[in-house]
Amino acid sequence: MISELLALALQLTPVWKNPYPEATLLFAGDAMQHTAQIEAARQTDKTYDYSDCFTPLAEYISSADYAVVNLETPLYQPPYTGYPCFNAPQEFAKALKDAGFDLFLTANNHTLDRRENGLRATIAALDSLNVDHIGTYVSENKRESISPLIKDINGFKIAFLNYTYGTNGFTPRDSSVVDYIDRNKIADDISMARRNGAELICANIHWGDEYVSLPNNAQKQLETFLRDHGVELIIGSHPHVVQPMQLQISDDNHFDRTLTIYSLGNFISNMKTTPTRGGVMARVRLIRDITGKARILKASYLPVFTVPAKDNFNFHIINGFDTAPTHAEPMRLQFIRHLTPLMERHNINVYPDTITNTSN
Repeated sequence: MISELLALALQLTPVWKNPYPEATLLFAGDAMQHTAQIEAARQTDKTYDYSDCFTPLAEYISSADYAVVNLETPLYQPPYTGYPCFNAPQEFAKALKDAGFDLFLTANNHTLDRRENGLRATIAALDSLNVDHIGTYVSENKRESISPLIKDINGFKIAFLNYTYGTNGFTPRDSSVVDYIDRNKIADDISMARRNGAELICANIHWGDEYVSLPNNAQKQLETFLRDHGVELIIGSHPHVVQPMQLQISDDNHFDRTLTIYSLGNFISNMKTTPTRGGVMARVRLIRDITGKARILKASYLPVFTVPAKDNFNFHIINGFDTAPTHAEPMRLQFIRHLTPLMERHNINVYPDTITNTSN
């Protein structure tokens, strides 16, 4: 009789479910276009095919609710060029969109490589692809109508900001706007984002020393400034190598957390030194606490490795933990052997991603 009553009670007891949805953000590093990449993508009919570049990780990227990438090249008219002044075909951005990226960051040191015409053409190209983009604008009025960009992602209102330390000595000579690192401007943007209802703020910063695996003092000082102004996610790019990631947890409230990623490294490129042959994608899981407040639950990273073009295979990225084709496997092993001790020694509360929904 007792067992029958217990069974009935279990049937009648409602199953508790979190009344609030969760959300997952994904961040990728520098999407580069060196000359060898452009040549590998060029077809006999003078079109460009990047369709295979991101296929191995497209499922992983698309699984996020919102994915962000740093577009480190203008998208202007031919001739297309690599370093030192980049210029890539629009098909490159389309392939990134097809892989699952939702937001393109354009405030970086190469954004004026084709001067104001290149800046405007890049904006037009991204508009034609119907993707979000921040960091550069055709005018101050246009910036004011877009920035700060606040997205509703599964019910989480998140503001995205993007700034760069400089643009290789070039500055806009017309009405074009580049968001440079300016603490007064950043503070104003943060305040505006909060007034407009942002629950969480993500500042994407182009900063640091190239090819250096640890943040410099200027990065640390700006990171402190951003945290002091309430920014919850600080995502860095520019060094072309991975720098440490820290999920800092408040002593006063276990749920108050700030994520800092000093550099995601390269997403795809033709750089050749061991630390520059890859980077990481960062995956951030958001939840609401019992009061309904938006919080960062956890953050993890997945190494990505660029496999150079060979024969009929284009440049493409793979999960850095997976075996690469024969011609690239020694380079992948060297990259992972460099990355692993760096992350183990300097990361705080950010660990490798255990999600396995990547496909080759």
